[in-house]
Amino acid sequence: MTSRELEGETLTLSASGWTYDDTFVLYDRETFSLWYHLPGKDGLTCVSGPLADKELKELPSVFGRWNKWLERYPNTKYLRYP
Repeated sequence: MTSRELEGETLTLSASGWTYDDTFVLYDRETFSLWYHLPGKDGLTCVSGPLADKELKELPSVFGRWNKWLERYPNTKYLRYP
């Protein structure tokens, strides 16, 4: 997961409709800059637009099983499909 915070502003990221190397290219609605995960980098790098060469940092995350998560965080709230 990547932070949307850049220099004190929150960016709204969305799919650009483009792909590169079988990966979605995102854009931010504030500046229409294009964002992509470059090999060897953490997070996203702006590859085109006013924010070119800026980086959105990767946030710490964990990978695990839902039942183990609930054991550790029993008060977790979630949306349930009808």
